[in-house]
Amino acid sequence: MRLTRNGHWLWLTVVTLLAPALSAQWLKYPTTHVPRSAGGRPDLTAAAPRTAAGKPDFSGMWQPADPLPCNDVDRVCTDLPITRQFSNLAYGLKDPLPYSEWALDAMKRRAGTDPYTHCITPGGPRMHLLPTMKKIVETPQLLVVLDEYNASYRQIFTDGRPLPEDPQPSWNGYSSGHWEGDRLVVESLGFRDDQWLDARGDPLTSAARVTERFRRPDFGNLEIEITVNDAKAYTRPWTVLVRQTAVLDTELLDAICLENEKDAPHLPRK
Repeated sequence: MRLTRNGHWLWLTVVTLLAPALSAQWLKYPTTHVPRSAGGRPDLTAAAPRTAAGKPDFSGMWQPADPLPCNDVDRVCTDLPITRQFSNLAYGLKDPLPYSEWALDAMKRRAGTDPYTHCITPGGPRMHLLPTMKKIVETPQLLVVLDEYNASYRQIFTDGRPLPEDPQPSWNGYSSGHWEGDRLVVESLGFRDDQWLDARGDPLTSAARVTERFRRPDFGNLEIEITVNDAKAYTRPWTVLVRQTAVLDTELLDAICLENEKDAPHLPRK
């Protein structure tokens, strides 16, 4: 069954009758506490919500902002919300990335072997770029990012714990955050040595320390400033801005890549 939701499609296996399956997904269930204009329409420019502690609340459903139009010459036409940063995280930077010799050699070897197109869950900052929807759940001591893709998750601890000194390498690394005004500053390390930052193969290694600064300027937008400091892959740290937009009146769906996968042949690789 092909199911369409806000310009984003996923393939699902039907195991029950059509009507019960659709109603069970809560795809049209209204999002609560949405600010609205005088005419009743959602006001995405309204002030961002805040927690009981007075901090910005990042909770909600999100997807990449500013997806490429379907007729863009740089991509195959699909309904997936894919941005230029999906193919090139550093898109828009004035200067090219400061690759080390190791990184240049690694990218040559990686050509055409994107782990994402082989149903391996991308970790690290690339999680922000995936066209699948994400849900952020914010609590006083923990922020959780849930991703539809392979039903994956990421934990960002805000309870003051230090980062591990000798971590077992992992897909999403180990993340600890603290507040600087209205920005949540997240430090992460402990990544695997074979990770990709985007579809062209910009590397992220076990030597990396990634800093993300989360900011919600208004109700409908989320900004994530990402600084990559990876001495194995790059000769100096570099920073990019990734934007997300709020998605209303829907919920997460299972998107298990190996179950009747249809997306990979349509994804841009430039």
